[in-house]
Amino acid sequence: MPLRLVTAAIALLFSIASASAADISIAIGADVTSIDPHYHNLTPNNNIAEHIFETMVTKDPKSLLKPALAVSWKAIDDLTWEFRLRKGVKFHDGSDFTAADVVFSIERTAQVPNSPSPFTLYTNQITEKIIVDPLTIRLKTATPYPLMPNDMGTVFIVSSKVAKGAATADFDSGKATIGTGPFKFVRYAKGDRIELARFDGYWGTKTAWDKVTFRVIPSDPSRVATLLAGDVRAIESVPTADLAKLSKDPAIAISRTVSHRLIFMHLDTNRDKSPGVTDKAGKPLDKNPLKDVRVRKAISKAINRQAIVERVMEGAAVATGQLMPEGMFGYVPGMKPEPFDPDGAKKLLAEAGYPDGFGLTLHGPNDRYVNDDQICQAVAQMLSRIGIQTRVETLPSAVYFSRANKLEFSLMLVGWAADTAEASSPLKAQLATFDAKKGMGTANRGRYSNPKMDALLEQALATVDDTKREKMLQQATELSIGDLGIIPLHHQVNLWGTRKGVIYTPRTDERTLAHEFRPQ
Repeated sequence: MPLRLVTAAIALLFSIASASAADISIAIGADVTSIDPHYHNLTPNNNIAEHIFETMVTKDPKSLLKPALAVSWKAIDDLTWEFRLRKGVKFHDGSDFTAADVVFSIERTAQVPNSPSPFTLYTNQITEKIIVDPLTIRLKTATPYPLMPNDMGTVFIVSSKVAKGAATADFDSGKATIGTGPFKFVRYAKGDRIELARFDGYWGTKTAWDKVTFRVIPSDPSRVATLLAGDVRAIESVPTADLAKLSKDPAIAISRTVSHRLIFMHLDTNRDKSPGVTDKAGKPLDKNPLKDVRVRKAISKAINRQAIVERVMEGAAVATGQLMPEGMFGYVPGMKPEPFDPDGAKKLLAEAGYPDGFGLTLHGPNDRYVNDDQICQAVAQMLSRIGIQTRVETLPSAVYFSRANKLEFSLMLVGWAADTAEASSPLKAQLATFDAKKGMGTANRGRYSNPKMDALLEQALATVDDTKREKMLQQATELSIGDLGIIPLHHQVNLWGTRKGVIYTPRTDERTLAHEFRPQ
């Protein structure tokens, strides 16, 4: 072969290899319900949104706040926060990012139809939005509100020009999917994949990847198989059953850290008759035993959390009796998991008037959290041993959350990641009395209500002093968990697997961010 042809062939092979090296495929464990960044406050959705859109404030891998579209922020008086915006930021269509886009995005969170879990949790406290100039915005509240920077780390900014009048379907199709993030939207095939391309006009550090493909692979064995075969270069949610094997494989690297995602049981503590509660023969009960704190305490005592951590989670979890993991804002020192005590549980059931127990259906997702179906099965066996004859029904997450939001369940397995990185997040969403107008209790599917806890939380949310606020959040945690508004089980340990040549810094918030994978 002539030298020039050999040279050309080598050049072609090099260019193909280079192109391949600049693309990355990542297998994710849960599908997204929409690309619309304001439709559903759900971690898989927010994870993908963070590639295309940005927030004013973002978080590092340990969930500490850092600048994003805002370069600085400060409280200029008790009721006003001022954000100075980054100069020179462009949307993917080349238009300029300004304060008008921030105002539009905040307002849009309350305007998205049929939102299963709206972002108004983070915006309802804003009473006025003042544009000082194109790169300065002031947000006013009715009472002092220290969490404004945290909350502005959850609201994605869309283009006011492109997204005006856009429906959720317009984001899913790409018509309105214009952000300022490091990647541009290419394609969304629900249940299959999301494709993105590098945005060369990005204001920040340019990503190493020209193209990113997120492959939706809920099946744990399939996700691992694609990694081992080299079909993808990284996977999230490494299944615990394969952790030991993958850790020994020289071609695979494992990254891990404790998550601020709490896995817990939510209970119907509100209704007199509850749909999943029966007698032992399966006949619906006229009286809901879950309203009795003694029954809730019995359920908590019946659960062997450490056994779940060791046998179901293969050690990749931390048993807990509270909302936040150790080291995070609002963690309560000395607040331990409920001790496993089946005899004590039976005694409490008898005191509550159920010496022979009753029947109960436990609902949960089977493709959302690590080992969610297995956790449900384990809990059901533990409850059945104390006389609560427990039936398990697990569902795909899209079906499960739709039904859970309609309050169709009595006892359910749920997870919550504290996006604001402090206890106020689960307290506001999961345990505050449901009030759609205030944006409180937006994910309180058990409709737990405790006026004393609500008052403590409201006071904490208006306290700027961090030390005082944390103490109030700790007291609110002790009150609501002591009352068993929810039953905490464990905090997940986040796990990622990568092929040799790719490294990832593990994140407490579970985010799988393509721009944070690096060629080694």
